[in-house]
Amino acid sequence: MSTASNAPSSDTEVNERTQQSSLASRRAKASPEETKQSRLAAAFPLGYKEGFSQWWAALPAAQAENRVLSFVPYLQKPPTQTKTSSAPPSTSPSEAELNAQANKNLSDEPVTTASHSDPYGPRRWQSQMVKLSGKNRALNEFSVERLQEPTENNLVILHGYGAGLGFFYKNFEGLSRPKGWQLYALDLLGMGRSSRPPFRIRAKERSEQIKEAESWFVDALEEWRIQRKLDKFTLLGHSLGGYMAVCYALKYPGHLNKLILASPVGVPEDPYAVKAEMPEPGDSTMANEFTQDQEADIAKTSPGSSNPNLRNAKPEPPRKPLPKWLTYLWDANISPFSFVRWAGPLGPRLVSGWTTRRFSHLPPNEASALHDYSYSLFRLRGSGEYALAYVLAPGAFARSPLIRRIGGVGRQVIGLNSSPGANAPSNDADRTAHPQARENGFPVVLMYGEHDWMDVKGGHAAKERILAEKEKALAEKGTENKERDGGDAKVKIVSKAGHHLYLDNAEEFNEVMRKEMRDVEKRQEHFRD
Repeated sequence: MSTASNAPSSDTEVNERTQQSSLASRRAKASPEETKQSRLAAAFPLGYKEGFSQWWAALPAAQAENRVLSFVPYLQKPPTQTKTSSAPPSTSPSEAELNAQANKNLSDEPVTTASHSDPYGPRRWQSQMVKLSGKNRALNEFSVERLQEPTENNLVILHGYGAGLGFFYKNFEGLSRPKGWQLYALDLLGMGRSSRPPFRIRAKERSEQIKEAESWFVDALEEWRIQRKLDKFTLLGHSLGGYMAVCYALKYPGHLNKLILASPVGVPEDPYAVKAEMPEPGDSTMANEFTQDQEADIAKTSPGSSNPNLRNAKPEPPRKPLPKWLTYLWDANISPFSFVRWAGPLGPRLVSGWTTRRFSHLPPNEASALHDYSYSLFRLRGSGEYALAYVLAPGAFARSPLIRRIGGVGRQVIGLNSSPGANAPSNDADRTAHPQARENGFPVVLMYGEHDWMDVKGGHAAKERILAEKEKALAEKGTENKERDGGDAKVKIVSKAGHHLYLDNAEEFNEVMRKEMRDVEKRQEHFRD
């Protein structure tokens, strides 16, 4: 039903395998000759029988998410609402009927549980499908609420491309410890276990298509915020979630206390994103997401890694043009997850080619659970994944780079986008028309892993743009308004981590996050005085 591992023959073998996934373990045992003779088996370690078994069992995404969340400390029985409001294209009539029934009532009572023997509690953990306006629009939500104390701040977490909220299972407990904070993790619309409405772009102009694709996600986030009655919150987004977090901040200003971008995609300006010639797969920085062995990656230490900025120590990301067939598939909007769905019984084996490398540093049971969870999401009906070709060019460079726009974060006019669907102010005339309603800035934190394939130089460039915009804004303000300006920006590096820094070094990531959360509280106290 799920990925199986070879049974250990002794306690010694169990101890040796505690920090290595079952798939990575199998790869490590293979001799060099065997690996050379079977490159396909090395690239996709899951066996045919195991893969067929997992495909046949069709583990529901809700069950796979529940298994991942069972590794959250002090949470023996994780709450998981079962209304995954989408289904694989090849569902049986009974499964399709169950999904149709779920879609009719997407916002049933939430599934709730409390922590047991919780030294940081009491806390309430909750899972709910939050229905939005329109047909088949709902967001899968996981939240942690601290009991017996008022909620003064909210942290909202957005995952990356094709992922789900379960990937943050190592962060939920640590980030819900601070008193007065409530944590929300969301599956983006059309991804994870959120509903998967058909993704369609109606705009004809390239720039409008980009805006429409971005709005598809951020409008859903804003509608969710309104339903949850959150006036202000701190927003954390990883990778594509970080990109969308910036888009949200620009389109719906006035609601963020702080913006935290964990290895955000789409920041740097890049000529390859607009030219015909694109880099070769082996040297594309995005290819590293699928080829790097995470266990080896986080174990090494880069020369000069003591430098917290890694401005000079980080090697240049390799660059060559991608092949024309890949750019054709990308521009034709053929999602990588389409191959998983088309592969049928071979789908789990294809996914193992990524999961065995991505989760090779984790204990076998956690790596196996994440593999099952990933496959259960990848095989669901395509929806939000089709936005990628409109937002990013091949190689993970944005068609509308954030570096061009990020300086305006925290400096927008409030109130021009009072409802989802409105367009963000795009020129100085709109902003000067309502000077009294403009934001006074808020902190932006850009976080990267020490071995991140996302170029940290883009983060430093973004920081400089934000600070330059702050200086410009301060020059136009009086003394009192200058003191109330909250704009700031910084770059943080998480050691022994790659692109998924929140998972690779969760302990350090959580500690950095808690410091940023305490900073939000200090700033609030300062502006109240």
